[in-house]
Amino acid sequence: MKNTLLVILGPTGVGKTELCLRVAEHFRIPIINADSRQLFRELPIGTAAPTSEQQQRVKHYFVGNLSLGDYYSASRYEEDVMDFLSGYFSSDRKLALMTGGSMMYIDSVCNGIDDIPTIDDKTRQWMKDRYTTEGLEPLCAELEKLDPEYYSIVDKKNPKRIVHALEICHMTGKTYTSFRKNKIKERPFDIIKIGLNRDRDELYERINKRVDEMVGSGLEKEAREVYPFRHLNSLNTVGYKELFEYFDGKCTLDEAVFRIKCDSRKYCRKQLTWFRRDPQIKWFHPDNIEEIIKYIETMIYI
Repeated sequence: MKNTLLVILGPTGVGKTELCLRVAEHFRIPIINADSRQLFRELPIGTAAPTSEQQQRVKHYFVGNLSLGDYYSASRYEEDVMDFLSGYFSSDRKLALMTGGSMMYIDSVCNGIDDIPTIDDKTRQWMKDRYTTEGLEPLCAELEKLDPEYYSIVDKKNPKRIVHALEICHMTGKTYTSFRKNKIKERPFDIIKIGLNRDRDELYERINKRVDEMVGSGLEKEAREVYPFRHLNSLNTVGYKELFEYFDGKCTLDEAVFRIKCDSRKYCRKQLTWFRRDPQIKWFHPDNIEEIIKYIETMIYI
């Protein structure tokens, strides 16, 4: 058996957690989290982070190991996970399991990510202040002048992407595009990708139900506790930004919860669109646990 990274991915609410616990228990392996928001320890409810009981069942890595103010990125995640896997496989273990729904984080480990320069603190703070005072529209116009090629493809409603590209432009004097090689890196292990999906109506019903469960478990209280830090990128995520608007008096609580459900379904569609581009993914219904385990066994012992 070769060293193998098993990647189980899928959209929000599809049922990755229990399936991966069962798979990890069967093969007696830990779980590497690939959900970018579950890394932050202050957000256990809104990110559906594994509970203490679930973490007792199976050892988890990269869960709750960051604080909201910590700077993190897909490139750092790639570096950290590759370092972890290097030590993991060198200890004579052959199979590792990574799971989540953060597309860029999964791709960074499977395919590698471009070697983008790390932004220095001065430039990061300067751009953060500019975004706060000027807003997104002037920054978009500036990016169009400095890097028209990237501007033509970037999501112009995503402040993180716009700001980061400008940080690169100003810090290096080069375009962000010049660093984007999109070259797949070779990995010293095999990769098996398993995708989980359900019928759309079933999936949407699960998402709506999960949002209600989060609200019942104290999501509003959790969001109020982190509200003073709402300017941080780590909180620019579904479940918190909608409640922040409620706290600001821009909508009712019911309206905020309704928007969380809508935005979660929208994100789900975005995830599926991204994942479906990858022909290496073998798709299953998450209830077919025995079939999935049999498939994994067949693949790792070829």
